[in-house]
This record gives sequence, structure tokens and C-alpha cells, in this order.
Amino acid sequence: MEGAVCPVTVALATAGIAAAVVAARRSEEKPSPARFAAVSALIFAGQMLNFPVQDGTSGHLMGGVLAALLLGLPFGVLAMALVVAVQAALFADGGLNVLGANVLNMAVIGAGLAGSLAVAIRRRFTGWQRFAGTAAVAWLSVVLAALACAIELAASGTIALAQVVPAMLGTHALIGIGEAAITVALLAVVAERERSAYDFRAILLPFGLALFAAVVLSRFASPFPDGLEWVATELSFLSESTGAVFAPFADYRMPGVSHNAASTGLAGLAGVMAIALAAALSSRLWHRPAVAGR
Repeated sequence: MEGAVCPVTVALATAGIAAAVVAARRSEEKPSPARFAAVSALIFAGQMLNFPVQDGTSGHLMGGVLAALLLGLPFGVLAMALVVAVQAALFADGGLNVLGANVLNMAVIGAGLAGSLAVAIRRRFTGWQRFAGTAAVAWLSVVLAALACAIELAASGTIALAQVVPAMLGTHALIGIGEAAITVALLAVVAERERSAYDFRAILLPFGLALFAAVVLSRFASPFPDGLEWVATELSFLSESTGAVFAPFADYRMPGVSHNAASTGLAGLAGVMAIALAAALSSRLWHRPAVAGR
């Protein structure tokens, strides 16, 4: 997405992230830096695992609702923004010139808007109603992000709105089913909150799953293009320009390693560690040092 739409998405994304930082600093329930790092790494690893959809298309976890429920709403937004930024900078995934749009769609809308609905549902309902509601909102998060992307593409003059909206929504409605299934499955496995800074299950379990997914399961990811790439190819607006000047692990490959599975696994390992380190460091934005005697 080029042109006038980029400054708008950057401004909206920046405003959303700034609001999330303020809300995070004011929050009385903050995840520890280790928990924030572990869940952020899990989201990154989940996004590496493309699953086939139909007609040579694949989808992958977006993770906005999952991040919001595992970390709390503002922290979920920040985790998603961090993942998207690292993907663009280190893996040439998405690209720096559309970083504002990706943060807006996946973090602000996917984790912020849809995440707020998911939090409300899980506070109000129990049992099967909570389960079904969470799945529905996870599905909706993908559809809303796809709709936002379609509008941005049309606003940038890339393609007509009447063409891109049906294609994006039709494809991502199917991908959203996978999003819903993965989200509720991981929520059932990973503790939603850490009870203390020393709740190692809430830290080691998501981090262990992230490592397993990125290093081992990544070799089984579908090679088919994801929903956006497939639509772009079908409608002939695919652009090779990503805005990344240099990405050390472009296309999720480790430089100098010729074996495909090993190259992807090592790049995934590097990504998990980079995400975890960046997340732990960035958590200082909202963690104030403890005051003696309190």
C-alpha cells in the first residue's frame, strides 16, 4: 500500500500504541516481563505455521484475541505490535513501508478492538457460552483485519473496493475458522494469567510451545501463499516492494544453511529469541521499579 494511505495508517497505529502504553502503565494487573516475552514469542511462532485452506491458499494464526486474553488488553496490543515490527525488520515479512497498516490491522484492531470484545465475553459468560463466544470473536478478528486491509488497499488506489472486499472477506472467513480453533485450543492449554511473578507454568509453557512450534513444527507449514498474497495474485496487484533494506532472516531462512527444514528451524529459533528479548526490554515502558518499604 503506497501513497497517501500510509501516513494515515501510521498516525492511527501510533495513536493506538500510545494509548495501549498509557493503559498498560495504569493497569493494576501487569504481566511480568518474562510472561510478556513468552506469550509474544508464542504469537510469533504461531504465525510461522501456515495451514492449507483451499485452492492453493493458506492461513496462519493472527493471535490478537489470544494475546489480549493471555496478557490483558493493552499488553496484547503491544505484544502484537512488537511481533509485527520484528517480522518486518528481521524477516522481511510484511515490510517496513506497510508497518503502520499492519500494526493498525493486527494489533489495534485485531488485539485491541476484537480483544476488548473477547475480554467482555469471558467476564460475562462461562462454560460453552464462553467457549463459543471466544471462538466467534477470534474468527471476527481476522475478518475485521481483512476488511481494514481491503479498505486501505482501495484508499491507496491499488484496487477498487468492490473487487477487493469480497475476495478478502471470502478468503479470510475461512482462515478465521483456523484462528478460532487455534485460539481456543491454546487458551485451554496455556494458563490465562500468572498468579505471581514466579508462576513458571505461565512462563515456561508458552515459551516451550513457542520453541517447539518455531524449531520443529515450522518445517510442516504449508508452502501455499497466505490469504492476502493469494488475493493479490488473483487480482493482479501483488507488489514485490516490501520496504525492507536488509532482513537477516528473509523468508524465514537462516543464511548459510542449505537444508530447508534446518534453515527454517534456526531462523524460527532466532526469531523466538529476538522477540523474547525485545519483549522483555520493552516491558520497562510500563513496569516501574518497586519503591522501598512498600
